[in-house]
Amino acid sequence: MKIDEQEMADCLVRILENVILTEEKSIRQGYFSDLSIAEMHTLDAIGPYDARTMSETAASLGITTGTLTVSIDRLVKKGYVIRKRDENDRRIVRISLTREGKIASRMHGKFHNVLARHILEPYSDEEKDVLMRLVNDIDHYLEAQVKKYDNAQSIRKTAREVADETRRRNDNG
Repeated sequence: MKIDEQEMADCLVRILENVILTEEKSIRQGYFSDLSIAEMHTLDAIGPYDARTMSETAASLGITTGTLTVSIDRLVKKGYVIRKRDENDRRIVRISLTREGKIASRMHGKFHNVLARHILEPYSDEEKDVLMRLVNDIDHYLEAQVKKYDNAQSIRKTAREVADETRRRNDNG
């Protein structure tokens, strides 16, 4: 079977769009319907444990601290995030999740796990192994593309690092 590059490109775009749409609809219909996907990902980047600085969180999301400030303002008003000045250095702003923020982040992680489980469900163990190798190959290629476009001064974490960090936090929390 000959693979058409245009067909592959169209399929990859549809997968990306459908994952985003599924995530959006899941959030809108769930208990945390007042959150956007971007806000949910911000909660994930903050994490359920130690308070993080605004600059650390912005870097992990690949956004400016100014953009993050707007999002944090909304999340504080909604009751998902607490913002405090560092006691030792008042210039540093630390953010952490409220109880509600931790629950939202945990539920979001479970959504991703359920999605993956349902995608893998119909396949045999051997097919799952092949699929995981292929998906990892695609992930590594795309990660390399992201790094290619990032400038050398950027301290932004890759999507894989953020996902791994979020998964570890969700597994431990």
